[in-house]
Amino acid sequence: MRLTIEVRPFTVAVPEAVLADLRDRLARTRWPDEIAGAGWAYGANLTFMRKLAAYWRDGFDWRAQEAFINAFANYRADVDGLNLHFVHERGQGPDPLPLLLVHGWPSSFFEMLELVPLLTDPARHGGHPADSFDVVVPSLPGFGFSDPPHPGTSARELGGMWVRLMEGLGYPRFGAHAYDIGASITSRLALHQPERLIGYHTTEPGIPAPDLGPGAPDPSEAERAYLALVEEWQAEEGGYMATLRTRPQTLAYGLNDSPVGLAAWIVEKWHAWTAPPDGDLLTHFTKDQLLANVTIYWVTETIESANRYYYAGPAAGASPAPPPRLGLDVRANVPVGVSLTATQPIERAPREYAARVYPDIRRWAELPRGGHFVTLEEPLLLADAIRAFFRDLR
Repeated sequence: MRLTIEVRPFTVAVPEAVLADLRDRLARTRWPDEIAGAGWAYGANLTFMRKLAAYWRDGFDWRAQEAFINAFANYRADVDGLNLHFVHERGQGPDPLPLLLVHGWPSSFFEMLELVPLLTDPARHGGHPADSFDVVVPSLPGFGFSDPPHPGTSARELGGMWVRLMEGLGYPRFGAHAYDIGASITSRLALHQPERLIGYHTTEPGIPAPDLGPGAPDPSEAERAYLALVEEWQAEEGGYMATLRTRPQTLAYGLNDSPVGLAAWIVEKWHAWTAPPDGDLLTHFTKDQLLANVTIYWVTETIESANRYYYAGPAAGASPAPPPRLGLDVRANVPVGVSLTATQPIERAPREYAARVYPDIRRWAELPRGGHFVTLEEPLLLADAIRAFFRDLR
C-alpha cells in the first residue's frame, strides 16, 4: 500500500514589517575595525561587507526574489510530524525520471532553482527531451521554510524522510543528487535503502568517510595525501565546525539579531569555498543571489537550527557530528556518479577512497569550473553531468 501525504501549495510571502525591520537594522549596523590590508585572511572583508550591506538596505529587491521563487511550484507537507517545504516541478520529456536535489550548508533550496528548468525541460536548454526529470527540491529540516528536526534525529532517519516524501508524491524509486550536509543525509539512503534509489550523484564523493580502521585495506598513496589534506583543511578552515560542534547556541544570539553578522557568517563561506584567496566573489555570483540566500535565513530565523546539524552532544539537532564510523562491511549498493568540483581540493577524494563506500561508480568526471556551490555557480555544467549519469539508468 502506497504512502500518501497531504501536499499543500505554499507561497513565499514575507511580511513587509519584517523587511522594514531588516532595513532598519542594516542602517544601524555598528561596524568593527579591520587590520589594514587583511583582505579575507581574518574572515569576511570589511569593505566587501559594507558595500553588500548598503546594497541589501537600499538596492536589493526581495519581492523580485520572492516572485522568482514563487514561479516554481512550492509546497509544504507533513512528513514524520514535520512541515517540510519543497519545490516539485514536472518534467516535459516523454518519460521523466524522478530526481531529488538536496542542498547543503550554509545554503538553501534557492541554490537549486536555476538548475531545475535545465533538468525538467532539457530540450529548451540544449539537451534532449529524453533526459528530462521530475524534480523535487526540499528545504532541509531546520533550513528556510521547513520545520526544524526533532532533537537527536539521525542522518539515517532524515534520509528516511526523503523516502516518505518521494513515495507520497508517487515515486517509490527515484534518483538523487546531493552534496555537503545534503550528502551526509542522502547517502544514508544509498547505504541503508538502496532499493529506493535508481542512482546517486554527488560532487563530494568523500561523504560519508569510509572506515579506515583495523581490518581495512591499507590506504593508497593518493588516499594518504588526501587524508593529510583533510587534516590541513581542518586546521585552517575548520574553526566554524569546532564552534558549531560544541557551542552553537552562543553564536546564535549574534547571528539571529544582526543581519550583517548573519551575512558575514554565510558569505565568508561562500567566498572561501568558491573563490581563490582574495578573489572577487562577485565574478561567481551576483549580489542578488548571495543576498537571496542570506535573506531566506534571516526572515525564517533558521540559522541556529541549520547550525545545529554540526552539534555533537547527546541532544544533537540532527545528523550528529562527527558521524559514527560506518563499519568495514557497509557499502552503498547503488550506481553512483561523481562530478568533481574544480576549485575545492577537499572535495576531490581519490576514486579508490570513494569506492570503499561506493563500489559501483559508473561515472567519474571533472568539472572544468565551479566550487562548493557549483549548483548556482555553474548550473549548466552540473545539469549536463546529471543528465549524462542518469541517461543509462532510465
